Amino acid sequence: MAEEKKEPWLNHLALTTVILAVCATLSTFKGGGYSTRGVISQAQASDQWAYYQSKSVKANLYEMQRDKLALELETLPDNTPDSTRQRYQALVADYSKKLQRYTQERNDLQNKARTLEQQRDEAQRHSQPFGIAVIFLQIAILISSIAGLFKRRALWLAALPLGALGLTYFADGFFLFL
Repeated sequence: MAEEKKEPWLNHLALTTVILAVCATLSTFKGGGYSTRGVISQAQASDQWAYYQSKSVKANLYEMQRDKLALELETLPDNTPDSTRQRYQALVADYSKKLQRYTQERNDLQNKARTLEQQRDEAQRHSQPFGIAVIFLQIAILISSIAGLFKRRALWLAALPLGALGLTYFADGFFLFL
């Protein structure tokens, strides 16, 4: 039985299919990595916002207590001993310091949460093109495989633009130019 002569374009088909498959694998890997980073950043940001809320509640309690004590100090009878007045003033000052500390801590937590949200957003911007790249690359691989199976060059040529589009999104996942 005579061996069937292999058409030269089939070598190109095999090479392009391998390249598309490698890029699809890398897109899946990188997209998954960015997606994971986005989820982790979101969870960390949520934790920071919860901590922020906790600090807000505590600050509010100190503020109310300080204001209550300040009002009581103002309404003390004239014959109140100086030691009592000084104790009230000391408590008002102490609550004011605690309130200031909680306010600063809240600002720090807010900044951390916003930074984590920016990291989440950046990860999502990278993840999305990788996901789109995988779709186009897999379709191109599928059509190329069918072209090789049925030895239809026209099918392979139809897969090339889809593969090129997939490669464009793959590059966009790294550089964000689209």
